[in-house]
Amino acid sequence: MARLLYTLLIYFCLPLILLRLLWRGSRAPAYRQRWAERFGFVARLAEARQVIWVHAVSVGETIAAAPMIRRLQQQYPESTLLVTTMTPTGSEQVKKIFGDSVEHCYAPYDLPDAIARFLGRTHPVLLVIMETELWPNLIHACHRRAIPVVLANARLSAKSAAGYAKVSALAGLMLGELAVVAAQTKDDGERFLQLGVDDDALEVTGNIKFDLQLDDTLRQKAATIKRQWQGADNRPVWLAASTHRGEDEIILDAFRQVLAHRPDVLLVLVPRHPERFDEVAALCSDAGYCMRRRSEGLAQGMSALESKIQVVLGDTMGELLSFCGASDITFVGGSLVDVGGHNLIEPAAWGVPVLSGPHVFNFTEVSRLLSEAGGLAICASATELAEQVVTLLADPERYQRMSSAALAVTEANRGALNRLIALFESQICPPPAQVSSRR
Repeated sequence: MARLLYTLLIYFCLPLILLRLLWRGSRAPAYRQRWAERFGFVARLAEARQVIWVHAVSVGETIAAAPMIRRLQQQYPESTLLVTTMTPTGSEQVKKIFGDSVEHCYAPYDLPDAIARFLGRTHPVLLVIMETELWPNLIHACHRRAIPVVLANARLSAKSAAGYAKVSALAGLMLGELAVVAAQTKDDGERFLQLGVDDDALEVTGNIKFDLQLDDTLRQKAATIKRQWQGADNRPVWLAASTHRGEDEIILDAFRQVLAHRPDVLLVLVPRHPERFDEVAALCSDAGYCMRRRSEGLAQGMSALESKIQVVLGDTMGELLSFCGASDITFVGGSLVDVGGHNLIEPAAWGVPVLSGPHVFNFTEVSRLLSEAGGLAICASATELAEQVVTLLADPERYQRMSSAALAVTEANRGALNRLIALFESQICPPPAQVSSRR
């Protein structure tokens, strides 16, 4: 009954969902495209090949899933990897990272007919869902078709758990149909158990975002960007990454305070959502800053005119990880407002001191590890942010301690990916190489 009521509600809200797509499309035109895929009208995949389906909602989940997907490609070379997202930015990231080596489309809405159509055209033998993208009808449809569903790198904050508890009749049914929940932490696992996940289905594997690989190409790109931003005067670079509405004003206020002590600092401001690029550009201009968009470029070494630039607006997609490597200090957004924070591991993996606001419930364990080690500073206001930036730039020893601590935490927590891949092996048939070796 709970699932039926939920389904009726989804159908009832469908016009509003489509209107929201149109509204978002007015700011980001890609949202107006490929609607058929969202209703399950996707290209048919060859039934002769085993299909492993990985669902990553947007950019962050896609980047986190990339090492896992590459390992699956290596381990199951005869299989087709189908990667779905919900956002155009996620779609662009899939194409950028994997090109034609994976199949890609949007995931269907959680409507029974759309899901049935999608599954009938793709025939997956396994569905891997990244983090917390839980949809009752999708999971139920896979369960009925004996398609194991693995919730990978699963996290569940206390706030989210409380929300699911309010609809426990629906959430319990859904979670009970998951084949495996690979939780990031013991606390995450306990919350899943309390909501209805079977004991036998729960594994605590750690956070695969710690298994981030910074290859030579990425390191070279980051070094090139850093030279461009620093210029001949070797300017310090402060990155404010993945900011949300309400945070940009705080960052710009903090930056004004930083400039009073260090007028040579360059701020790189990267809004989380592309549709806000123009809005944030206007905020920078209204605040009186000399701004340049990343899409407009900066010349190597910076000209005399470019050296006066105070703010670079990060209005390109798929470059944030390299920006972390090009920065001297990184603030991670979604944390000065009640969003829950974004990926603290990316700057830490570069050995960059990390700053954050107090709202980090999406990364509770990561923030705890980094804070206790001394690699992360929590700042609740513009003044506290400015003080941290100024102090770090004025005290090389403190800067180095914080940098080393951040890097040490990432190195010490690797290994979740190997544990996760081992779980997949129990859910699908062995790789062809293993089958051959047993004969």
